[in-house]
Amino acid sequence: MADRMVTALPAALAEPAARVLEDCRARGLTVATAESCTGGLVAASLTEIAGSSDVFDRGFATYSNAAKQDMLGVPAALLARHGAVSAEVAAAMAAGALAQSRADLAVAITGIAGPGGGTAEKPVGLVHFAAAVRGGTVRTEKHVFAGNRAAVRVQAAERALHMLLEAAVQAQPERH
Repeated sequence: MADRMVTALPAALAEPAARVLEDCRARGLTVATAESCTGGLVAASLTEIAGSSDVFDRGFATYSNAAKQDMLGVPAALLARHGAVSAEVAAAMAAGALAQSRADLAVAITGIAGPGGGTAEKPVGLVHFAAAVRGGTVRTEKHVFAGNRAAVRVQAAERALHMLLEAAVQAQPERH
């Protein structure tokens, strides 16, 4: 796998991205992403590695609420009730990515990367994640990351890649 690695990725993303591709390839699984605050960084991390097309199906960069609704089917009422940065919206984004793709696994990310946009209830660095398995469960997580905008985005993308690894194990035992 090392010969497929490209050094353009931050080290924090290169290794987990390679592991996602390797593990999903071994299990015969494909992946979709639904990203808001990371703007496609997870998809870029996966596709930066040569040969990723057998695992990576597609990515949705749904930065606006309208994009979340139009591309992923996130209900307007859900956005109004919980806000875009919520576990409920992350779960709907992941489910929507599966519904709008042929992927077996999906990960979704929505958060506040900063430097502005935070509130007392939803501070800068708050990110909600969801990992969904086709025909299975949707699992959500919430993290508050430290650092500037770039640091929050990289940390969020790294966590999303690890959630894909965990979802792959849940979805399909490794083939031998």
